Amino acid sequence: MTASALAGELGLPLFSIQLDGLITKYMGETAAKLRLVFDAIQSTRGVYLFDEFDALGVERSSTNDVGEIRRVLNSFLQFLEQDDSDSIVLGATNHVGLLDRALFRRFDAVLEYSLPSEEVATHVMRGRLALLDTSNIEWPVAAKAADGLSHAEIAMACEQAAKNAILDNTTVVRAAGLVSAFKERHGTHA
Repeated sequence: MTASALAGELGLPLFSIQLDGLITKYMGETAAKLRLVFDAIQSTRGVYLFDEFDALGVERSSTNDVGEIRRVLNSFLQFLEQDDSDSIVLGATNHVGLLDRALFRRFDAVLEYSLPSEEVATHVMRGRLALLDTSNIEWPVAAKAADGLSHAEIAMACEQAAKNAILDNTTVVRAAGLVSAFKERHGTHA
């Protein structure tokens, strides 16, 4: 969400690099693909998001480390060092403790988002559901059901509840539907 907002505010295109398509089992191929990404960063100004960054930036001294990933991380660090483009490179992870410390020196800023408070969760829910009838929702109960979810997960659950209401040919979001959507999001963590 931050990458999207940043790109929107700067009027730049957002490019999301899918690491599952970048990382391969063949020696040297991943680094070659990474070079193509950094060539694009150099030639096309934009916001480039490496999501699930821990797949690429895992601590090099990790005991379950694969040598190829260590080499890819070293390549990534070198590409970052050499980057003099006008593009913005972002990395996002839910597992910051797995990241190699050298990465933190290569980025200008590190933003850490904590889970939202009940007040913030309620604000996110009200914003996402503003165009629908939410008169039967008890916001404190909904906020408790959302406890432990990130801003993005709360937004996705609200969107699911809204879609379900629309598919039922109504503009009324039911409290049970919203709570159910939060339970589904909690289930994705299990």
